[in-house]
Amino acid sequence: MENQIVVALDIGTTKICAMVGRKDKHGKLEILGTGKVESVGVLRGVVSNIEKTIKAISDAIAEAERQSGVEIGVVNVGIAGQHIKSLQHRGILTRNSLHDEISQEDIEDLISDMYKLVLPPGDKIIHVIPQEYIVDNEQGILDPIGMSGIRLEANFHIITGQTTATKNIAKCVQKAGLEMASLALEPIASSSSVLSEEEMEAGVVLVDIGGGTTDLAIFHEGIIRHTAVIPLGGNIITKDIKEGCNVMGQQAEKLKVKFGCAISGSLSENRIITIPGLRGRSHKEISEVNLSRIIQARMEEILDLVYWEIRRSGFERKLIGGIVLTGGGALLRNLSDLVELHTGMSTRLGIPTEHLAHGYDKEITSPIYATSVGLILNGFKEMERGYLYESSSSFTSNAEPALHRKKSLPEGEKTNKWFDKMFKKTKEWFEAEPDADL
Repeated sequence: MENQIVVALDIGTTKICAMVGRKDKHGKLEILGTGKVESVGVLRGVVSNIEKTIKAISDAIAEAERQSGVEIGVVNVGIAGQHIKSLQHRGILTRNSLHDEISQEDIEDLISDMYKLVLPPGDKIIHVIPQEYIVDNEQGILDPIGMSGIRLEANFHIITGQTTATKNIAKCVQKAGLEMASLALEPIASSSSVLSEEEMEAGVVLVDIGGGTTDLAIFHEGIIRHTAVIPLGGNIITKDIKEGCNVMGQQAEKLKVKFGCAISGSLSENRIITIPGLRGRSHKEISEVNLSRIIQARMEEILDLVYWEIRRSGFERKLIGGIVLTGGGALLRNLSDLVELHTGMSTRLGIPTEHLAHGYDKEITSPIYATSVGLILNGFKEMERGYLYESSSSFTSNAEPALHRKKSLPEGEKTNKWFDKMFKKTKEWFEAEPDADL
């Protein structure tokens, strides 16, 4: 692992970030380089302009290559967006022999069966996450490998997304001259970088407030129990400031970042913010309290939706770890206090330093980079789970080669190829010239 390199690509609504990392001899993550550019072709986590997104990806990768000295060919990509949905499902596998122990192959067969679920048209399975196993009606088993039993069951948390959204991301990555090693849900990636094992065991809610969406992941007893994507984020607050204060979009963003506060009651009524007018017009004065009231109203609406998802999950009373805030929106002043007042749950800011080696750049200690760091950590986890390394044929790279799981041809494809072959032979037989002797 020490010499392997993993590259993360976080395609967000406000930024596109490429990050290069490797593990040191102690198993800690070293960040070799980061490239961050403004995202102009993505709307609420979904690609809305292919060409602009390709350019932004290329620019971010070029900056990460310059900083790290590594030529990048393969990336681990994050996905979010309001099209993401989750569902619970139980799978059953009947084994042939009671004497043979349950193996990793049996578990993989059970997981692969979940990918055959019938979904609404246009949806695709992104993640199949086992929650607990049942062996011959013995419940609550977390790791059944080595046990004996005929009937193996499992409860799964299945995350789905629109096929078009995943294809557009894959197309942008491919056209930028890169190969996609994996596609991961962003709140799951963020949880890897900001949550501790104790928090996930105790029960915790990760709330990732991005530019276009607010992503949510609930953990209990070390297992992911619920995921959701709320189609509101930091950009909607900026839009409210723009309309409420009658200012330009760029000015509204600067007001939010520099003077924004999530609790208006903590501010003095007398503080006034002055911003320059347009082309010789007189300057505009805005009350800091009024600005904060606009922000607080929208933040409370987002928190109402977050709390509704927590109640819907059924784990409202079991989350000892409370709420962990991350993402760019979590940097809003006094937001943790507002969340505690609004939900009654203890809250902290999630910073992605949990698994970083000493000597990291201070800039990376921001919640903005939680997803990127998490995508790198997930890439290393996939390596440890038995992924194979194969060189990318389409891109010459000095970095470590791509991650691919060795897969046999799916049954459907085998059947299709056999059917095509038979159809071709039948067609040739009917189109053949009749025998001259008959």
